Amino acid sequence: MKQKTAVVIGAGDRGARAYAPYALEYPHELKVVGVAEPNDERRSRFRDTYSIPSKNCFESWEDMMKSGKLADIAIVCTLDRYHFEPTVKALELGYHVLLEKPMSPDPKECIEMERVARECNRQLTICHVLRYTDFWSTIKKVISEGKIGDIVSLQLNENVEVMHMSHSFVRGNWNNKEASSPMILQKSCHDMDIISYVMGKKCERVSSYGSLMHFRKENAPDGAPQRCLDGCPAEHVCPFHAGRYYLGEGKGWAKKFTEDHSREGIIKALNETPYGKCVYQSDNNVVDHQVVNMEFEDGATATFSMCGFTREQTRIVQIMGTKGEIRGKMDENSISIYDFLTKHETVINLSIPVGGHGGGDLGIIRSFLRDLESDGEKESKSSASVSLRSHLMAFAAEESRLNKGESINLDEFYEQFC
Repeated sequence: MKQKTAVVIGAGDRGARAYAPYALEYPHELKVVGVAEPNDERRSRFRDTYSIPSKNCFESWEDMMKSGKLADIAIVCTLDRYHFEPTVKALELGYHVLLEKPMSPDPKECIEMERVARECNRQLTICHVLRYTDFWSTIKKVISEGKIGDIVSLQLNENVEVMHMSHSFVRGNWNNKEASSPMILQKSCHDMDIISYVMGKKCERVSSYGSLMHFRKENAPDGAPQRCLDGCPAEHVCPFHAGRYYLGEGKGWAKKFTEDHSREGIIKALNETPYGKCVYQSDNNVVDHQVVNMEFEDGATATFSMCGFTREQTRIVQIMGTKGEIRGKMDENSISIYDFLTKHETVINLSIPVGGHGGGDLGIIRSFLRDLESDGEKESKSSASVSLRSHLMAFAAEESRLNKGESINLDEFYEQFC
């Protein structure tokens, strides 16, 4: 395979740690030649890691785009609300684009990005990385081979894990839907997408319920200050105390909000950043639990449940067909297939995945590069045109939740934005 070149727009957690490292492991396939990142320390470190010439290091994507097309690929990993403009400009300049999910918090922008990609004849692949894992690929293959017959119903639970919930969606970048995206879009568009992928048919209607139930000011312990390190009386009984967590078992998470990983550096960051705030007194407004009901074109149904109050971070799935049943638990990378006729159960224990998201972070880059070998003629399995439908499922679910579970017809919902 001919080596491809890439620029990275946004060298934060996903850009620097999930996707760009492929170039270090497989330099004959991918070379990173440019970066746009406003944080000076991140940009410098990224430049040194990938030996990028200084002339190709920019504070903003706008400055990068003024230099014209620098590579074959643009990997866009800015925050959700800043995906649209760099993606459209990159496509118009002739880049193939790998875009972090979600596409955008605005349905109109999602639709427009997909249109521009088609018009420019460029690949726009969305990072729905679950499609590229052995776990979900195996489930899809079993269904495609007809081993459980026709799908009647699917149940998927997303266990967010309680400390991940507090870190990312109460204190973190995705805690406020106006600044980022609704939870069902930001965190669970993976799940809307994988349900769509596994079902392999058109979703026609959705309804949803959910709320921010626990992480609210009225649930703060008596006497709790705004910041945990300011002498909280509940320090030893609150599981979310920032000092105890980020200086203890959560020290790895601290690397996401400070470049100084010493204890002194973490303490300084806890005194200055939102990650040191009381979880009950942050500006969070995304839900901490939500359920979604879906009806598909042949009458099949699916239910999805996201909850931030779980002991582990995983996804648990049960798929019920006319000839058999599939059960799987993603953190164990194990799948059970049961045949109604023979009463035989087949258990598949997949190998331990390499890389994040069950191997999906690595898998999507590898697949994307191979798709480009076809000169853009082969559509990726998470292309914008494919992903648009599952994004609309997430948007419609949030609309339903805000309207007390009103059933939303997806075709009619889509027409509102065209």
